[in-house]
Amino acid sequence: MKAKNHPSKAASPRKEEIYNKLVRDRIPEIIISNNQKPVTRILEDTEYKSELEKKLLEEYHEVLRAGSPADRLEELADILEVVSSMGQLEGATLDEIIAIMLEKRKKRGGFSKKIFLEKVVLE
Repeated sequence: MKAKNHPSKAASPRKEEIYNKLVRDRIPEIIISNNQKPVTRILEDTEYKSELEKKLLEEYHEVLRAGSPADRLEELADILEVVSSMGQLEGATLDEIIAIMLEKRKKRGGFSKKIFLEKVVLE
């Protein structure tokens, strides 16, 4: 008896969302808890540095788009997280970076006086 030719059911294509970006350490775990499958890889230091720089820019844009003071603080905290990771890559802690910031503030000031330099008249 000859087998009947049935149109083969092509497997329905899986839906995917492509991110191709650095994510926080627990994001894959959170994705799994939502019954989804993350596809990840661990970056080498040079690529990690580049991705941190991209993440810093991404978070900066999120600060600008933040709709409320609370949202803005959340985004600023994300920037601190990225800065902390960038510092670790350079062998420094966030506390050490803050100490450098405070020393620079002592020498050159901060930005609290809202001074906007328009020009310098040369003589």
